[in-house]
Amino acid sequence: MTTGNAAQAFINVGERTNVTGSAKFRKLIEANDYPAALAVARSQVENGAQILDINMDEGLLDSEKAMQTFLNLIASEPDISRVPVMIDSSKWSVIEAGLKCVQGKPIVNSISLKEGEEQFLDHAKKVLRYGAAVVVMAFDEQGQADTADRKVAICERAYKILTEEVGFPPEDIIFDPNIFAVATGIEEHNGYGLAFIEAARRIKEKMPLVHISGGVSNLSFAFRGNEPVREAMHSVFLYHAIQAGMDMGIVNAGQLALYDDIPAELRELCEDVVLNKRPDATDRLLEAAAKFKGDGSGAKAKEKDLSWREAPVQERLTHSLVHGITDFIEQDTEEARQQAAKPLHVIEGPLMAGMNVVGDLFGAGKMFLPQVVKSARVMKQAVAYLQPYLEEEKKLSGLEAMPAAGKVVMATVKGDVHDIGKNIVGVVLQCNNYEVIDLGVMVPAAKILETAKRVKADIIGLSGLITPSLDEMCFVAAEMEREGFVCPLLIGGATTSRVHTAVKISPNYEKGQAIYVLDASRAVGVVSKLLSDTERPNYVGEIRAEYVKVREAHVRNEASKKRIPLTAARANKFKIDWSSYTPPKPTFLGAKAFTDYPLAELVPYIDWTPFFQTWELVGRYPAILKDNKVGAEAQKLFNDAQDMLKRIVAEKWVRASAVIGFWPANAVGDDIALYTDETRKQQLATLFTLRQQIARDPSRDRAHTALADFVAPKETGLADYVGGFAVTSGLGEEEAIQKHIKVTDDYSRILCKALCDRLAEAFAERLHARVRREFWGYASDETLSNDDLILEKYRGIRPAPGYPAQPDHTEKATLWKLMDVHKSAGIELTESYAMWPGAAVSGFYFAHPESHYFGVGKVERDQAADYAARKGWTLEEAERWLAPVLNYDPRTLREAAA
Repeated sequence: MTTGNAAQAFINVGERTNVTGSAKFRKLIEANDYPAALAVARSQVENGAQILDINMDEGLLDSEKAMQTFLNLIASEPDISRVPVMIDSSKWSVIEAGLKCVQGKPIVNSISLKEGEEQFLDHAKKVLRYGAAVVVMAFDEQGQADTADRKVAICERAYKILTEEVGFPPEDIIFDPNIFAVATGIEEHNGYGLAFIEAARRIKEKMPLVHISGGVSNLSFAFRGNEPVREAMHSVFLYHAIQAGMDMGIVNAGQLALYDDIPAELRELCEDVVLNKRPDATDRLLEAAAKFKGDGSGAKAKEKDLSWREAPVQERLTHSLVHGITDFIEQDTEEARQQAAKPLHVIEGPLMAGMNVVGDLFGAGKMFLPQVVKSARVMKQAVAYLQPYLEEEKKLSGLEAMPAAGKVVMATVKGDVHDIGKNIVGVVLQCNNYEVIDLGVMVPAAKILETAKRVKADIIGLSGLITPSLDEMCFVAAEMEREGFVCPLLIGGATTSRVHTAVKISPNYEKGQAIYVLDASRAVGVVSKLLSDTERPNYVGEIRAEYVKVREAHVRNEASKKRIPLTAARANKFKIDWSSYTPPKPTFLGAKAFTDYPLAELVPYIDWTPFFQTWELVGRYPAILKDNKVGAEAQKLFNDAQDMLKRIVAEKWVRASAVIGFWPANAVGDDIALYTDETRKQQLATLFTLRQQIARDPSRDRAHTALADFVAPKETGLADYVGGFAVTSGLGEEEAIQKHIKVTDDYSRILCKALCDRLAEAFAERLHARVRREFWGYASDETLSNDDLILEKYRGIRPAPGYPAQPDHTEKATLWKLMDVHKSAGIELTESYAMWPGAAVSGFYFAHPESHYFGVGKVERDQAADYAARKGWTLEEAERWLAPVLNYDPRTLREAAA
């Protein structure tokens, strides 16, 4: 192909008959509405598609059947069947099903070298036998090619194999050198468009008879929602790519702007982005994008309403505080200072008046937590501005700072590292004029109580995320009782509950009162009542009476839940037919480390729903963004998160590292033996598991499951395997916060921590996907959306020690020894087996198709004793680490025995 006739020879591949790319088409196929689905195909042909790309890869579909049905129907429609079909699937079984029934010469999309040359040769030979052309992705064992050199090298290697070993006609080879998104805000992505164009030119020079294709819509992914800009980007890209040798592409044939019809300004901006002409190309296109959106109504950026700036200074300060606006806060604070007799009066007067409005709105449910934290940022900036004046005033008059409404000492307890929730509560309390002394994380009881005495604290607040923290909270409460404390003790954190506070913590602290606080929105009300001379007696009395009822109900409830002996539970274990199963072997044994893993690769795997829960905004993402009550604030929070996430990724605020491992394994009773090698003669370690003991309804045929049930028993003779992992995205998190975020900006500090947590969970999701597809490879053809991953539709599980399927946190120690996690990934374990940095996830991999998540629930004393014996513990040690899941009170039994 020559440059002169390139445009005339370009072939449009219609993209709308693809269930992964068109929600409308997917819904039609799922509803078996094939006549309407045919209408989509017909529309594509009428709009200029010269090939139809047909894809039926959807988790809930019978993809093979859907492909055959649709292709057979197309064959009976002359106005559709006149164009060739591209059978598109990541599953070879679907491709082959389509090849068996398609008429004419089809195109297979796609094959690649990602699984090595053996599978590539096998698929290529079958494609040739069916008489089809083939799309070859620029993808090899190391992954997708992103640079021009890699794209060309992989295509040359594939061409050599196809033409010399398979005998494929060069003209039936279509290379797809990967079109990736540009203008994402990540610097490494800026050259992706140019890399494709350059690769196309070099491939055509070296292999002139082949064709070059690509999925054009990928290019503009960063501008989804702005169709005019996307169309312009596609047209500009194709203008240059076609001249370089691209002769077909998957595009929406009905939505391509003519190159010459694109407004000159937009065309230039797109040229700069696509060809990576200037370092600020992305920023310039982003800035101008709004004016080209839709009907052009976005041509002018919406002007800010500054009419509130005409109001008196008190109203302006209140407006800034309520709306989280920092733009004018120093200017307005200075004006208020000029009008006040003393600098302190600005805080006591207009600033606190504004914060009272914030508190009232929050209490009434008219403001949400992210807004309150932004208000705190404004307040802190104002106080910071006044600080030099306050210090000077103090020197002149001996004036003390404005007295706080009360002092609260807060800490994440010893052994625990999680503090996002605690930080949010602290900010909310500070907004309401309470002095908060935050001791940070991993704080021993002695330091908490010493600090509380020294500062004369009115309240102590404890936070914790992991289950051992519950025991530590009981200890702190007992120490407060022993040392004669009477101040209230607030309890909060992910693992805490009203029941645990009432049943376990409160009885240890009878001189004072332990009170469970559900979330930040309740904290101010609870603290206010506790520090009110008039309200406190009645409020504490109500709490005491309520907790007595909770304890009594708990005892009745647990007594009603019958549990069976461990021997009976083992007899009803989860049964797997091992005779018909061949365990898949991982691609390597031992540990493999991943240092400084690309953060950009993790972003698509983020589950945003828990992010909003962190900020006490309830709803599933993305529906929460349209929620009638919290949608507007959720969208603002999400926008802020996206902006910061781009910076975290682009500027590498934090580092992500991980380690995974695989070992030969077999179940031995309720435990899992790991071996040094395939001879299975020398045991390397033992993973201990716990079994469900709750009584089951015999008619429902439900097993009493343990994790060991998912591994082939030793007596079967099967060579099974177990994997493990530990990931973090929090390396350098504290340093990044200090470097990039102001001390007064609590909102951004909490936002950063929350995003690091989400990236860690995304890292665990991404690595598990790679384990299933590459490193263990038992689901190499898996094609799941991020929603499918969140819903755990994949094969296999990754349970974490300390959580429902294995409530014993100490099992992490085995994982750390097996993979040398501290050295390999930089993650430490605290004395309570929490991970540091806090943005970390760890667990085990199980591959059997019937493995599933479950909760052990409560266990009886016979299992605690058996578990202790297996682990070489005393019964007291087992009861300490299993305390949250024991169905009896060890202390009561020991007191009775004494």
